[in-house]
Amino acid sequence: MKHITAILFLTILSICPTLANKKKFPGGKCYLFRIELIDKQGSPYSINRPQEFLSPKAIERRKRQHCKIDQTDLPISPEYIKTIEQNCGKIVSKSKWNNTVLVMTKDPAEKAAWRKNIACIKDVIRVWESPDSVNLPESRDLSNMRFTMPDSAMSSYYGAAEGQIKQLNGIKLHEAGFKGEGKSIAVIDAGFNNADVLPFLKNSSVRLAHDFVWPAANDIYAEANHGTNVLSCMATNIPYQYVGTAPEASYVLLRSEYDPTESSAEEDFWCAAAEYADSIGIDIICSSLGYTEYDKGSHINYTIRDLDGKTAQISKAASMLAQKGMIAVVSAGNKGAQSWKKINFLADAKNILAVGAVDKNGKLATFSSVGYTADGRIKPDVVATGYRAQCISNRNFATALNGTSFSTPILCGMVACLWQALPNKTATEIMDIVRKSADRADLPDNIYGYGLPDFWKAYNQNK
Repeated sequence: MKHITAILFLTILSICPTLANKKKFPGGKCYLFRIELIDKQGSPYSINRPQEFLSPKAIERRKRQHCKIDQTDLPISPEYIKTIEQNCGKIVSKSKWNNTVLVMTKDPAEKAAWRKNIACIKDVIRVWESPDSVNLPESRDLSNMRFTMPDSAMSSYYGAAEGQIKQLNGIKLHEAGFKGEGKSIAVIDAGFNNADVLPFLKNSSVRLAHDFVWPAANDIYAEANHGTNVLSCMATNIPYQYVGTAPEASYVLLRSEYDPTESSAEEDFWCAAAEYADSIGIDIICSSLGYTEYDKGSHINYTIRDLDGKTAQISKAASMLAQKGMIAVVSAGNKGAQSWKKINFLADAKNILAVGAVDKNGKLATFSSVGYTADGRIKPDVVATGYRAQCISNRNFATALNGTSFSTPILCGMVACLWQALPNKTATEIMDIVRKSADRADLPDNIYGYGLPDFWKAYNQNK
């Protein structure tokens, strides 16, 4: 009987292996609510004293581009924070741009009382419900790591990455001395498994890493390899093996995605990460994340009509980035062959670059999401290699991956190089230059957008 039970258990696991990879959610049943506040009254901060809440680099970036510091830049009122903490629960995330806080509570019935009895609350919506159990995160196991580089060098200086850089005419820009030096890129993703120990990334400049997710990871280098793949497309700098699109830029790694579930709370985490990137003076945000539908615990259900850049929490925040002097390069999404078909949220945001995916011949990948936005704007903005894109895995070898997740950093790195080459241009101007350099700029559409950018052309026509 014991032997039969064991066989049955192993059979079940072979059919559904995830059963062996589950654990109870830490802390028991709980809920996250997004609370929108009415204003920022009672704040001790002033837009006339930005040094109290922005770094010198963030202030200088705004001045250089003539970006005004406004009310959205002010931190949330400390008085309101205190009221929420005393009456609602633990605050696990904040967005000053959207004037919202994310509150964790054990009692979902309290929501109605908050809205009715607390004067500073404008609206409350449930965005997450903890599951009974979650999948265990990716392991920090290094047993299969390749700690040595391949013995044979390739004929090309760029190694495996040559084709995807050449497609954007980026090699000439590099040869002119523009490889991203002096530009900072924040990569907002789900985790960066082993990125701190990969030999392929040993020459990359990672300034810091920070976690914005609740519950927080013990180590963002131990969870999810997606961010590692994304980072590698830009930051790798191993000549004759793999050289990315911005090998001399500096990087900040920010986790905003909670891998075990899919909920609108991840929009709040993303906003917190983006605002942090702004506050420390980052130039460019690269984000290969996007959302269309959520688990049942989230009381937010988007439709295609909401793709207007101002409905989703994440899209509203992303639409503010250019007015802060930052460029956002984001993935268009991989729903092109599915019933949704359209771009995801945040790709609908205004004044960003949403990137679709093509193959090495410039043909659209079938999975690449299409536009237009609900208010008729061109999306995606541009395209880059996203079908069999060459990336570095979390086990330290080059691998071909599919997704707009990878066309995004390939394009983003070249944007950093172009901005280095044209330092007096604003974020909005750089994005416009990229679009106008593309091969479909004369007749953009909802499939390729403005097409494949030509970065050498972009530089020469604007220097």
